[in-house]
Amino acid sequence: MHSGLLIVLWLIGVAALQVLGYEALLLAVGICAVAAFSYAPRRSWRLLKRIRFILIAIAILFGGFTPGEAVFAGWPRVSPSREGIELAIEHGGRVLAVVFCVAMLMEYLPPARLVGAIHGLLRPFERFGFPADRVAVRILLVLRLVDADVPHSWKAWIKDDSNDLHEPIEVVRERFGMIDAVVVLAALLVMLGVLT
Repeated sequence: MHSGLLIVLWLIGVAALQVLGYEALLLAVGICAVAAFSYAPRRSWRLLKRIRFILIAIAILFGGFTPGEAVFAGWPRVSPSREGIELAIEHGGRVLAVVFCVAMLMEYLPPARLVGAIHGLLRPFERFGFPADRVAVRILLVLRLVDADVPHSWKAWIKDDSNDLHEPIEVVRERFGMIDAVVVLAALLVMLGVLT
């Protein structure tokens, strides 16, 4: 399947996660977690480790600062609210599902295909002055740093020029095939069915 089409389908899936109800979201997070840990366990653990403080912040901010019924009725001033805990689970679940989807996408698409896909998707906007080359390369550099085994320290970037930012970047350009056309047609039919 064309890597640009995979990214578009991935974006549609991530957007759909944002509008799911509470129960459907929890089911989707569970499915994404099972798929990610089955297909890309090492990358999934690494990305989870990187976002742990975001998840903690979501839990504290929503759980502790959302008005509502106190979980611990004896200590209402320090107790998180039930509504806040539900919001924290909901928003934390959305973040987790997206991270699991990122892990699977990055496992399936090597950097050369990923940059080629991003560049191919952004290239039509070059007519309007959009720098597709620069954006694609910058996204790749960010993904390399996010996905690195040992996170880089910002101090090392200032002092040391030996990091891996200067590796050559390969770009794979792919042709749009018959399977891709079938997938696009099926997606359009599903969208028309949903909209009508």
